[in-house]
Amino acid sequence: MSHYSGNIDDFGMDTISLAGPLEAKLKAVREAGFTQIMLAAKDLVTHPDGVDAAVAAVRASGLRVTGFQVLRDFEGLSGHLHDYKMDIAKSMLEMCHALGCRLLLICSSTSVHATSDKAALVRDLRKLAMLAIPMNIRIAYEALSWGRTVNEFPQAWDIICEADMPNLGLGFDSFHMFATNTSLDELDMLDPAKVFLVQLADFMWTEIKSVEERIATARHFRVFPGEGVHSEALAQLVVKLHSLGYRGDYSFEVFNDDYQQMPLPTVAQRAWRSALWLGEDVLRRSVPLPNQIRLKR
Repeated sequence: MSHYSGNIDDFGMDTISLAGPLEAKLKAVREAGFTQIMLAAKDLVTHPDGVDAAVAAVRASGLRVTGFQVLRDFEGLSGHLHDYKMDIAKSMLEMCHALGCRLLLICSSTSVHATSDKAALVRDLRKLAMLAIPMNIRIAYEALSWGRTVNEFPQAWDIICEADMPNLGLGFDSFHMFATNTSLDELDMLDPAKVFLVQLADFMWTEIKSVEERIATARHFRVFPGEGVHSEALAQLVVKLHSLGYRGDYSFEVFNDDYQQMPLPTVAQRAWRSALWLGEDVLRRSVPLPNQIRLKR
């Protein structure tokens, strides 16, 4: 395996793993060692002093914003539903822009009111990408494993290719790939320059027996890479993406109810341990680290 020339800064945490106010989350993530953080719209709109204060706190933290999430159930709607979602999209883009963030995440629609007509999905994603161009924002389209029409990344990739917009690319989430048992070989079709974000998470069981269990696992029981039963698959995935030429960000997308009940520094340290495992052991790179951060696995 070739030596990896990047550094630990490629890995970031997501606020969804942490409880408490935004400032406390930012502090915990920064003090654990991370230089970037994935933010949700909720982080801004629930701030007691409003969106501007939240943006100021993020800018003051010195953390780079990996991306902003998440626009849901957007594509494939018509009439007043389409107009409504366009409104939501504009609001999300404005908040993303205010943060100085260059990436908005959108996940494939689960709406029963959305058409499965591919041309309509392509048209809507192209429209969204057009809106984002003046703000210098890229759109990362992610296949939710319970999406109505698009539920595996090859389908999302197909639509992205057809839409053919420079700022529209793939948002890739390892959880959904493992949940649908999509083959690693499918990654060969991707252009690494059009993979805009890779989100990583593990979980504690080997098989998921129903869509209901998949949704529950995704929203409540994810764990950090290396903490679950898919460590080997995650390692293979990261190495494969690297060998294909992916050099973008990795964010830990870990929804976990237990972590919401733990002190922020404890959770952030668990995430940092994952970053070290992936960075040092999996991608074979050496990073000089202060002794107090080097946690034994």
